[in-house]
Amino acid sequence: MLLSLKITIAFGAGMVAALPLALPCGTCDAQLPGEPQLVTIAPRAFQYRQAGEFTRGGRAVDAPVISSARTAPLTLMRQQVTVAEYLECVKEGGCPSSPQDDNAFGSDRPVVKVSWRDASAYASWLSRKTGRAYRLPTDEEWAFAAGSRFSDDSLGAENSADPSKRWLARYEKESSRDVLDKNAKPTGAFGVNEHGLADMAGNVWEWTDTCYRRVALDVGTAIGRTTENCGVRVVAGRHRSYMTDFIRDPRSGGCAVGVPPANLGFRLVRG
Repeated sequence: MLLSLKITIAFGAGMVAALPLALPCGTCDAQLPGEPQLVTIAPRAFQYRQAGEFTRGGRAVDAPVISSARTAPLTLMRQQVTVAEYLECVKEGGCPSSPQDDNAFGSDRPVVKVSWRDASAYASWLSRKTGRAYRLPTDEEWAFAAGSRFSDDSLGAENSADPSKRWLARYEKESSRDVLDKNAKPTGAFGVNEHGLADMAGNVWEWTDTCYRRVALDVGTAIGRTTENCGVRVVAGRHRSYMTDFIRDPRSGGCAVGVPPANLGFRLVRG
């Protein structure tokens, strides 16, 4: 089976062109009627930096890197949910309507300006429609699937007793990130990763089901006191962010920490 995607090629500073390319989808799973295109990733051991805000001795520090070993495959959508797919859910009464200004460019683009609640409604609708369980991924699952596209949140400034140095480190890291066109690009514009997943860490940040945490670490990286707020969820893309669950447009507010994402969308895990 072939899927028409696009690969981005840099032509110079700030200039990127998208070229159509037919790529084999050898990793795609067989689909039932009404199901999206799916990819299954084999179990493996991996490391990733945990999500949340961490402190030690009252000072902000980088989140610890943990080692994890999945014992079961992970099956998820090859691409982000598109405008056409989301509008089908709206038409059937399963999803709230989304703002049209950013979703009027074409049905082949990822749907944006959707909240965590909207994405959860879509998962419930798709589960009923297909008879298979769909849900949002956890942050750990998203990191596992992103592979080499997963962005490390480390600032490397936790050893300083001066809190202003960490603030400056965050500012420098966030201000050095590429400035992207804020309009969501067509599906496939950011290529595929080593698992065959399209647009991981593109210009659409994806909702996860992981709640925002503040964690006070004990000596070393041992988890101490943890405060969890499930009214705020982790969103993953070119960098992590934390968004209030009812926010559709991150540029209007609701970002708990860091640079807000340009666009909010999602893809789902099956199972």
